[in-house]
Amino acid sequence: MTVAREIRIEGVVQGVGFRPTVFRLANKYGIKGWILNSSEGVTIWAEAPQEIIDVFLQEILDHPPKLAMIVKHSIKPRDLQGFDHFFIKHSEKSDHRDVIISPDVSTCEDCYQEVMDPHDHRYHYPFTNCTNCGPRFTIIMDVPYDREKTTMRDFPMCPECAHEFEDPMFRRFHAQPNCCPECGPHTTLCDLEGNVYQGLGHQFLKEGKILAVKGLGGFHLVCDATNGESVAALRRRKVREFKPFAVMCKDLDVAKRYCRISPQEAELLESPAHPIVILELLSLDDLPPETAPGIDTLGVMLPYTPLHHLLFNEDLEILVMTSANISDDPLIIDNDEALEKLKGIADYFLLHNRKIFNRCDDSVAAVVGGDAQIIRRARGYVPLPVDLPVEPPAVMLGCGGDLKNTFCMTKERGAYLSQHLGDINHYGNYQQFLYTIPRFETMLDVKPEIVVYDLHPDYLATRWAKGQKGLRKIGVQHHHAHMASCLAENQVTEPALGVVCDGTGYGLDGTIWGFEFFAGTPENLERMAHLSYMPLPGEITIKRPARMSFAYLYELFGDAGLKYAQRYLPELSREEQQVLVRQLENRFNTVLTSSCGRLFDAVSALLGICTKVQYEGQAAIEMETLADVNIANTYGFEFCTGTRPYTLGVRGIFEGILADLNNDTPVSEVAGRFHSTIAEMIIMVLKKMREDTGLNLVALSGGVFQNELLFLLLRRRLAEDGFAVFYHKKVPTNDGGVSLGQVYIASEVIRKDVSCHSIQDLED
Repeated sequence: MTVAREIRIEGVVQGVGFRPTVFRLANKYGIKGWILNSSEGVTIWAEAPQEIIDVFLQEILDHPPKLAMIVKHSIKPRDLQGFDHFFIKHSEKSDHRDVIISPDVSTCEDCYQEVMDPHDHRYHYPFTNCTNCGPRFTIIMDVPYDREKTTMRDFPMCPECAHEFEDPMFRRFHAQPNCCPECGPHTTLCDLEGNVYQGLGHQFLKEGKILAVKGLGGFHLVCDATNGESVAALRRRKVREFKPFAVMCKDLDVAKRYCRISPQEAELLESPAHPIVILELLSLDDLPPETAPGIDTLGVMLPYTPLHHLLFNEDLEILVMTSANISDDPLIIDNDEALEKLKGIADYFLLHNRKIFNRCDDSVAAVVGGDAQIIRRARGYVPLPVDLPVEPPAVMLGCGGDLKNTFCMTKERGAYLSQHLGDINHYGNYQQFLYTIPRFETMLDVKPEIVVYDLHPDYLATRWAKGQKGLRKIGVQHHHAHMASCLAENQVTEPALGVVCDGTGYGLDGTIWGFEFFAGTPENLERMAHLSYMPLPGEITIKRPARMSFAYLYELFGDAGLKYAQRYLPELSREEQQVLVRQLENRFNTVLTSSCGRLFDAVSALLGICTKVQYEGQAAIEMETLADVNIANTYGFEFCTGTRPYTLGVRGIFEGILADLNNDTPVSEVAGRFHSTIAEMIIMVLKKMREDTGLNLVALSGGVFQNELLFLLLRRRLAEDGFAVFYHKKVPTNDGGVSLGQVYIASEVIRKDVSCHSIQDLED
């Protein structure tokens, strides 16, 4: 008996080939009816015997298109309409929206073959795409995902593209950005004087020139990575002395000539997201030292658009591909802005006339101990949601922190993190924060009822949140949010132990925390232990690790510390040391800190590795690079367990390091022993916490755990001691994941109707 059923499917189901897949399956099973895109997702009307519909639906659920992600589905009986075929209806817009927008997807093999085929009419066309690949998030302005709601609305399809778009059996069926050389966007190669040149700039790259290239989510600055003079010139012009450049390799084989690549790393490089992947260099001599100064890793990505593929030829196989922004400002996305702001940096400009609606930087990831971990979450991953363990009782907006900012907006159980917005203490990035929030509201069709913020009173996101009218406002301690973020992405709801190691976070006592141990649930975390406080002499010390090293030496050893400083910190003049002594003694312009990041800075400077930093984490990164991974013995340290929170003292560590330096112990050995000691400290505290609480689950979070040597050593040792260890894979362990933890904590506070000393709860 023929019946009628209405099937609703929600998730990433638009712009990913869902309708043609269903159309073909309906014809396969002889089902009559229709399918349409709406603001709620996909609706299917199916008329056939019940058992046929059941098989049809199960095949959809079991074998959706590669890029689809089904979040939920429903099926309801309906009255027969007597359709005589299956067809695709035009999209509808309703008052309720449940569509998840697909991220931008790297060029598929079919489109790549067309672009490289001299006989294909899309030969060397830089904007070739289909249902299985191409721009999504960066061009969408509203839902449902139809061409007129994207920046491709400026390019009406030619008859041939329209035919492809309307043919359900073709892979470009309803590919909204579909275009060809006759009707789509085009590139322009020019200089600042307005002279226009043929081609894509290969001749200029081979001459050592620097190109500004408009890509998918913004501009890149590009040069030949094998040309040392060109790479050095890019560093000078961008005023980026040490921070490593990312490179783009022509293909995986080229990448393997420069880097050691495991099967998991190859899979990550070639995944639909095509992130930058941090890889180990095979040799420090294969590329100019200016590419990644002071470290033995390289950020590598593969071409993810046809335009990128076309930048390469037999003479150009590896290119520096770094974001085009000035002094930590937002990524440049507009042609005129690029011509104005990149004057004096780029020699030539490769522009195109497709607008970028949502700027989106390249994602950064690494394979650590066999697991892919995201370091910067942006292109290829955003705006896919991360499921929360429990659905929040209201729509929430977590504002994140000041550095590596993302915000997080909830809809049902989905936590939607924004793309990486950068350091929003910079005006341009703060403006991006402000205008991206309403775009997510539109995309998700939600209005936040609760805004969650960091307790640091000077964070711009915090000030903005507190100024919002008509919303309940909840403040969350920074490191609590770190731990909760790890628990959220791992779906942990039971009480757990937590270790959070990072650089800066405003503490409940007004000090700067950063080496913290907690126990409990997201809504009720107790600070169980921390690193002993040390005075931080001025904010400038964050950029000058030698000052932090001096502070440790003087606080720990007094006048003897001055002698150590004179011997091992020659970059600090006698005059500056005297000023620091007065500053430390009088506690003038100082703040107490338990920061793990500052401890790493201090040791790196004491070892002569890095005394001034040009980018966040430089001192620790360069020390990790030099560290001997085979050193297992440790320095002494102090663990004071008289009262909680317990404290960790580091006098023994510095005594051991100073003794090693006096004995001319190799710096690599000292650095390796320091890493082993930090791991041993953490393990000792966690064992005591387990003894106190009976808890055995451990969550690791904070930017310091991007240190692969420390992370792997700690993970192994904790497993050997019987701990169940959770860590980040879906969101960054650094501050890029804080916003997820903020909404999880606020959700649990409200859901369980509890109050906590570590939470600010403000009604408007």
